[in-house]
This record gives sequence, C-alpha cells and structure tokens, in this order.
Amino acid sequence: MRFDIITIFPEMFTGIFSGGVVKRALDREVVRIAVHDLRDFTTDKHRQVDDRPFGGLEGMVLKPEPIFRAVEAVREDAGGKVYLLSPQGRTLDAGLARELASERQVILICGRYEGVDERVVEHLVDGEISIGDYVLSGGELAAAVVVDAAARFIPGVVGKEGSVRNDSFAGGILDCPQYTRPREFRGLKVPSVLFSGDHKRIERWRHKKALEKTARQRPDLVGPGALSPEDRELLEESKNERTKE
Repeated sequence: MRFDIITIFPEMFTGIFSGGVVKRALDREVVRIAVHDLRDFTTDKHRQVDDRPFGGLEGMVLKPEPIFRAVEAVREDAGGKVYLLSPQGRTLDAGLARELASERQVILICGRYEGVDERVVEHLVDGEISIGDYVLSGGELAAAVVVDAAARFIPGVVGKEGSVRNDSFAGGILDCPQYTRPREFRGLKVPSVLFSGDHKRIERWRHKKALEKTARQRPDLVGPGALSPEDRELLEESKNERTKE
C-alpha cells in the first residue's frame, strides 16, 4: 500500500516514521510513504500556495491550483483515494482506519491556515478526515496519526496480528487490563485468574474487564443497542459483583 502526503512543511515528517512498526513495514516494503512539498507544484517565482479569502475574512487560504496539480501528479491510477485532513471531517476511528488500509493508494492533503479553497473539497477529495474535535496548526500531525492507525491493519505490518484484533475499539470496546512481572508490587497483586491456566476462564475475565473499563471510561460505546445480549448480560453480572463488594 502507498501513502502520499501533500504538505507545505515536508520536513515535519523527517523523523516521525523512522521508528516503530511503520518503519519496519517500510523496510519490508509492505508500506510505501512519499511526502510531497506543495510548493513544488506552483508555477510562479514566489512559489505561492496561499492567498487572501474573498469576502474580507481574516487569514489565508490554500489555493486550489497547486493542490489539484499535486494530486494529479502523484495519483497512480483513478482508484487512488484522496482525503483532506480537516477538523470538519469524519472522525478517525478503527473502522475508518481499516477502510483506508484496504486501499492501494491513499493521498493525504495537509490543511493549513484558515483551510483550503472549497473547490478542493467539492471536486477533488473523496472525503475529509479529523482526528478529534479540536484545531491543530496544520494537518501534518493528523496525517501521521492516520498513516500509523491505518498501517496497523495492513497484513504484515504488525508482527503479531492478534494484537491488532485485541486493540482498543477493534471490537467496539476498549482493551482489557494488562499486567506483567512482578506478580506483586508494593502490595498490589496481579489478579490470580491470570495464573489459573484455564484459558476460557481467562478470556471471559478479560472480556468482562474490557466491558467494565468501557462502561466506566466510554459509556457512549455501551449505550442501548451497542452491545450484544451476551455482552449486556456479562456487564450486568460485573455490576452486580461490584455491588456485593
């Protein structure tokens, strides 16, 4: 799979993909990432990529011409998907990351200043992506997040693919609690069930604890109709156990 990132600050990506699972995927050529300087697609001597907005608003807006040229130059075929990083876009979640990972090419346009000319949104991109309800100074950090999140779903990127299946949100709920050595630290003990050797019991405990954590930290994910009858029953069982305690 190939990611193409269009930005006016290509130097921001110099080290961000130089470690971790994305770096290993790049080394194995499972993933390709190309960063393109938007100014390379201008035609004037000043390499201007922005201008004042019509109508008298404050700030600057990215011009449509260089963005269209950049996308047309880097798009390998008509099937390449194009997305603008924008706080107005669809919020990135595991489902969207999985969708992106299924594509052959994803082109990410990093917004800046007051935004981009609306003709880019209406006639060039396939959608807008946001990483949260807040505003960054530009789309570069968001683009890196999108690449990292999507890359994890590409076969061969993560060494143990089972860890991706068990990630938070992969099954619609948060991940279960994790423990490692030592078994006891400052009087705090690891739950004994994890040493029982009963894998079905351990799996059930983990799932119950994941449901508990989700209900506590993200109640919006366990609202009416969000859980299966089995999970709803398991969550109720957990609540009753805590009440007895």
